[in-house]
Amino acid sequence: MASRGTSAVLSRAARMRQKLQCALEASALEIEDVSYQHAGHAAVKDNANETHFNIKVVSPKFEGQNLVKRHRMVYDLLSDELNSGLHAISIVAKTPKESGS
Repeated sequence: MASRGTSAVLSRAARMRQKLQCALEASALEIEDVSYQHAGHAAVKDNANETHFNIKVVSPKFEGQNLVKRHRMVYDLLSDELNSGLHAISIVAKTPKESGS
């Protein structure tokens, strides 16, 4: 018998984590919701939540990719979120070697 919580809608942060972890095979992934810092911002309508995030990700998939390509990879993975209320993300994208992992 399934628990009642299994059908619950995932938060934006949880969806982002799933997408990034799976596609990038991240060895480290930090997602910080900083939406509270943008309360009252013109783009944040109706006290929307989960609109601004800081993302730190370490992935072997970044090997050989310049910074712009790494960021594009993250933006492409989160395109659905960006089209449905995610307003801004700050990205730190490193390889395992760069992070010392």
